[in-house]
Amino acid sequence: MNIVQRQIIWGAGFSIIIFLFITAAMIASFPLPDWSQLWKRELMDIPFIVFLPSVCIAIGIIFGLISGLYWRKQIQTVDSCLHQIEEGRSIDEIKQSSLIEFEVITQRIQKIQKQITEQTKLSQRLATEKVEDQENRIQEIISQERNRLARELHDSVSQQLFAASMLMSAINEGKPLSDDRETKQLKMVEEMIHQSQLEMRALLLHLRPVALKGKSLKEGIEELLVELSQKVTMKIHWKLEEFPMDKGVEDHLFRILQESVSNTLRHSKATKLEVLLIHRDDLIILRVTDDGVGFDVEETKAGSYGIQNMYERAVEIGGTLKIVSVKQKGTRLEVKVPIMIEGGTYD
Repeated sequence: MNIVQRQIIWGAGFSIIIFLFITAAMIASFPLPDWSQLWKRELMDIPFIVFLPSVCIAIGIIFGLISGLYWRKQIQTVDSCLHQIEEGRSIDEIKQSSLIEFEVITQRIQKIQKQITEQTKLSQRLATEKVEDQENRIQEIISQERNRLARELHDSVSQQLFAASMLMSAINEGKPLSDDRETKQLKMVEEMIHQSQLEMRALLLHLRPVALKGKSLKEGIEELLVELSQKVTMKIHWKLEEFPMDKGVEDHLFRILQESVSNTLRHSKATKLEVLLIHRDDLIILRVTDDGVGFDVEETKAGSYGIQNMYERAVEIGGTLKIVSVKQKGTRLEVKVPIMIEGGTYD
């Protein structure tokens, strides 16, 4: 039962009570010698005993309807403000209410909105400071680890692949061509080893930090996707807009994208990947969509460090992350972050 229906019932019920009270008072003050007189006396050709309660009930219903519509409008105003806060958007201008109680409520809503805005700005500023501090502290460690890893891969795996390639070349050159089947198989193995060498060389060339390193988020995403499209058969499409945002927000969104793309490559078996980065209604929207096999979000979320890490990164910058996945249809990840820069909300 909504508030309009409830107010109508209350109005009708209250009017009946008033009618009974007035009737009892009149009978007590002016006793009637004959009750049938109430039926004989008429107003507008309607017996008085019927006319009076009907008018009272009608007035009560009308009053209840007007009252219900008024209260519903007031409640809808408050609900709309709360919904905008929930979505992370700025509250539209609130109309002044004639009731002091609702005036107090709107003032508190505006205060909450201001506190949330300040908290979001603080969270983003702290995220920026945290990223800058981490980059300064771990840059040297990353460089050393990258060089060590590249050296070990070159001295071990790369050399073994080279030796295997030379061995297969010698076998193929020294083997008679009488057995076509074995020759084709050996050629296939040689090609696989050669391909592995190419992959290893690419890995050694691309061992580097994954941070943006002075690039904007749009530039970093473009570089990542262009490089990825050259290495995989998956069709990759992207639409990226350039707009200002804090460095901490850029870093967190870039790492969320990396984790999402990594999950797509490892698990989705997708043939198409789409990436969207836009700015709409004071919100940064990052969306990653694939047409893979999908998964159970709730079941996977509890045991997946990667997914949990993406949720935590979104929260750290005052945003929200939503994953929708349908089995055999694909997965869509969407991050929404309010844009807060120096001087207030970015417009």
